[in-house]
Amino acid sequence: MSLRIAIQGIKGSNHHQVAKDYYGDDIELVECLSFDALVDQLANGSADKGIMAIENSIAGSIIPNYNLIYHNDLHVIGEHYLNIHHHLMVLKGQTIEDITEVRSHPMALLQCKEFFRKYPYIKLVEDVDTAEPAKRIQEEHLKHVAAVAPSVSAELYGLDIVAADIQTIKNNSTRFIIVKTKRKELPKEDINKASIRFLTDHKRGSLAAILNVMSDCNLNLTKIQSLPIIESPWKYAFFVDVTFDGFEKFEKAKALLNIMSEDFKVLGEYKNARA
Repeated sequence: MSLRIAIQGIKGSNHHQVAKDYYGDDIELVECLSFDALVDQLANGSADKGIMAIENSIAGSIIPNYNLIYHNDLHVIGEHYLNIHHHLMVLKGQTIEDITEVRSHPMALLQCKEFFRKYPYIKLVEDVDTAEPAKRIQEEHLKHVAAVAPSVSAELYGLDIVAADIQTIKNNSTRFIIVKTKRKELPKEDINKASIRFLTDHKRGSLAAILNVMSDCNLNLTKIQSLPIIESPWKYAFFVDVTFDGFEKFEKAKALLNIMSEDFKVLGEYKNARA
């Protein structure tokens, strides 16, 4: 039986590409038009695993996804980095001069902002996905409308690419995480990265003390993201990614951080995709 992989978006999207890269072609795609829907598919058992974009080298963190992971008790079991290429595509026969409206995911539009400065008359419309507007252009035979999407979308839906690689920075990469509702048990020797969440009190130096513990335990902090606690005004949770070259170092840090911080939780222990 094929693995059921939930993705945000549809066939031809970047999430679909990550699913292929990570698990191969023998998968059953569970297409979701929002990250909330993706979480629902995992929770009700309609999908075995999910793929979720978490940060981009140009646009930064996808902040709502951090809370989705925590509040739905998801476990990060892996990660994948994908070089992102955004292409402007239209119905066959249309040209860039015919375009009056461009549709795509808001993150994609943000990453192509500089390109569209040259075309102030083009209206940018946020959509639920990159590939979905491309599919709609083909199905509804939409003229004067373009999509920003991966090149595979143009192939799948028979569109013409009128401008290639329109992202502002050509070295544009997105980090995706692989999530599921149950923790994946990896051999300790294969684990060299972890995602954690914790709270600190308002005492001066509280966060610095925790960061010092990580340093003393030889953990390399690769990401720190603060998010406000909605039910506790002016209090913040910290989401942190760390890498290490020995699981025993992380175990030592876990024991100390559990004592020093509030609501400490390991969100995932997995293999560093960039090691």
